[in-house]
Amino acid sequence: MKQLEKFLEWGGIRKEIICLVLSGAALLISIFNLAPLPFDASWIAIILCGVPIVLEAVIGLVTAFDIKADVLVSIALIASIIIGEDFAAGEVAFIMQLGGLLEDLTVARARAGIEKLVHLTPQTARVLEGEREQVIPAEQVKIGDVLRVLPGETIPVDGVILSGQTSINQAVMTGESLPVDKEAGDEVSSGTVNQFGSFDMKASRVGEDSSIQRMIRLVQSADAGKAKIVGLADRWATWIVVTALCAAVLTWLISGEILRAVTILVVFCPCALVLATPTAIMAAIGNATRHGFLVREGDALERLASVSRITFDKTGTLTCGTPEVTAVRSFRAEYTEQDIYRFAAAAEMRSEHPLGKAVVRCFRLRGEKVEQPEQFQMIPGRGVRARAGGREILAGNPELLEETGVPLEDGCRELAETYVSAGCTLIYVAIDGQPAGFLALADALRRESPGMIRRIRELGICPVLLTGDRAETAAAIGKQLHIDEIHAGCLPEDKLAWIGKYQEAGEAVCMIGDGVNDAPALKKADVGIAMGGVGSDIAVDAADIALVDDEVKELPHLLALSRRMMLAIKCNLSFSLGLNFLAIILAITGVLNPVVGALVHNAGSVVVIVHSALLLGWKQKKKEPEEKESITCPDTAAML
Repeated sequence: MKQLEKFLEWGGIRKEIICLVLSGAALLISIFNLAPLPFDASWIAIILCGVPIVLEAVIGLVTAFDIKADVLVSIALIASIIIGEDFAAGEVAFIMQLGGLLEDLTVARARAGIEKLVHLTPQTARVLEGEREQVIPAEQVKIGDVLRVLPGETIPVDGVILSGQTSINQAVMTGESLPVDKEAGDEVSSGTVNQFGSFDMKASRVGEDSSIQRMIRLVQSADAGKAKIVGLADRWATWIVVTALCAAVLTWLISGEILRAVTILVVFCPCALVLATPTAIMAAIGNATRHGFLVREGDALERLASVSRITFDKTGTLTCGTPEVTAVRSFRAEYTEQDIYRFAAAAEMRSEHPLGKAVVRCFRLRGEKVEQPEQFQMIPGRGVRARAGGREILAGNPELLEETGVPLEDGCRELAETYVSAGCTLIYVAIDGQPAGFLALADALRRESPGMIRRIRELGICPVLLTGDRAETAAAIGKQLHIDEIHAGCLPEDKLAWIGKYQEAGEAVCMIGDGVNDAPALKKADVGIAMGGVGSDIAVDAADIALVDDEVKELPHLLALSRRMMLAIKCNLSFSLGLNFLAIILAITGVLNPVVGALVHNAGSVVVIVHSALLLGWKQKKKEPEEKESITCPDTAAML
């Protein structure tokens, strides 16, 4: 059905092009008398381009009493024919349809970047049933099914790799240009492409719950027709139709020249006014799409343009959302920081705790091989005990050391406290019954966050940090990002309260978050922006805009784009109104005839469409290069 709808849509555009080509040729034949015909060639343009306009106007009036541009255009067409101005009637119809085609093409181009996602939906999947492999439609895959993905195939559903190693092109979901290596235990997303090796996976999210389907639902909800300012333009168009009729009748009665009255009807058509807003919004949506945003609500960009305060959740938004080893310190001269790191990674090798896994992962990222422990014991709520390299190793919290008779000296506690106050979580390491050092872990700040906050400030928008984290952690992040207003320890209702307080003070607020706990705040804010990659389904559904690839560095561009869009709309409206009134004065005084009036008026529509289309390629000018990296805990740069 979707393919049929698309075929009909593009078939309609091709039909418009054919009609315009034939009509244009007919108008040339008419004005230059190029071929002897038993009738005026302009009638070809009237029939091919004018009849559809008249039919739409009649249907709108009869079914919904909808008075819009088509009504005035139809009156102008009929009046021109009555007074014998066949060429003017054909020209009006031709240029009106040309303007409509330009609008369709502008909208189609704006949506092109979004609709590419729909084509990424995999059609089939290889399901394994024992040793048997069966190819079935992707929508029939169930949670728990074991699938096999071959090189070059698109992953059909979300899942976890069971066996095999490969590289995945995740550009559609994350925007990464290089493939990402994957192995057993790694998660993969539907719509991404398997580059090299084959692998088996277990389906975890299928059908409408898969990543690619979630993105498609966001795409389908993008609708510029919801913008409030579009409704305003429509209301203006209705009044303009009534005003045009009155002006035409009065001019006819006063001057006695029906030609002037018809010219007024021709130039008074509010086409440029009606096109001014939707074309700008759709072009801006297309621009936002190419920068990783999916706009779910048509008026979201309009509301975003008036935002004066932007509130951020911390985890997963300003930070990566995963713990990283940011510093290693040794208490004893016989152990280097490298030794502490190596022993800790060996002890945590078999740990299932997220912090333990983070230690092993970060150690491996340095290109180091983790030593397998000879013995391992998990101590719930405390840490781990292991034997590796002939040493007895403890890795965990202070309670673990105290309960095992390993005292921490005051100097060690003071050194550790500097990292705790900076928002870090510590894993203490003891070797052979003696405190040896610690590892500091923190939710790593996104590299682009400092530059993004700076650019937001340059736009005159005040950033605010709303987080459920400890005050120390929030203060450390705020200090690095130069965010002065910080509210820590916030529950969902606290975030709602703060946003409501700002709104009561007359400020428009934008909220950016990723978790389930952010969903109420995303709904409460004037504009909610969800992290589409790491964000929860509930947060994405609650937001007006989704940032698909989680590249927060693009947020200043979106904010600036919304303001540029509103400027374009105001310029379009002012230009169209000014041109209309100028043309009316010239028509009343008899300077313009219907033919020239049609050219002037419809040229205005083309100018509005072209001006809106410029938003597709608009980019915010950057004053300075962005910061490339940041420090999450003290002395991180000196670590190892």
